[in-house]
Amino acid sequence: MEIRDPIVVYDKKKLSVEEYLQFERESIEKHEFFRNEIFAMAGASPRHNQIFSNLFIAAGIQLKGKPCQPYGSDLRIHIPENTLFTYPDISIFCNDLLPSEPDNDTVVQPTALIEILSPSTRNYDRGGKFILYRDIPTLKEFILVDSESISIEVFYINASGHWELDEYKQLAETLEIRSVGIKIPLTEVYERTRLG
Repeated sequence: MEIRDPIVVYDKKKLSVEEYLQFERESIEKHEFFRNEIFAMAGASPRHNQIFSNLFIAAGIQLKGKPCQPYGSDLRIHIPENTLFTYPDISIFCNDLLPSEPDNDTVVQPTALIEILSPSTRNYDRGGKFILYRDIPTLKEFILVDSESISIEVFYINASGHWELDEYKQLAETLEIRSVGIKIPLTEVYERTRLG
């Protein structure tokens, strides 16, 4: 796992869940919480935001009227199994949003998570964060979208219950998100990014 320095809040390095949630309500920036420590989240580049918009719009259109819906990075999720509170770039939930026990504004049990990689978050998203995400019992897919090159990695649970990897490296390919039954051409994912 990438080493990240926790920040000091309320003159304390270790906080309770309640202290974290109170701090987050008062904060302009977003922070992750893991094992009683708070970590500042990095800002996003214009290209990162373009990829987010492309994916979010395409997924939203294809999922309209279906039981699964995409949500953006303002939706906080909690993984009770390992204590993590975080804000994925895109999360897809099927059926109703289920609130976390400690906080009604935080949700649990996503079906698919998408992180858009940037230089500052790449190692953490691909390593430590994926390890933590795998503790989510409902998670079927984890997708990493590179913002510096044409590259998408899709980790999904196969019929045997093991994680498998599909990679997409060409604009002519089509991203498949199996868990929710949608397909998005990479030309749409990377539209207006000047990549490729």
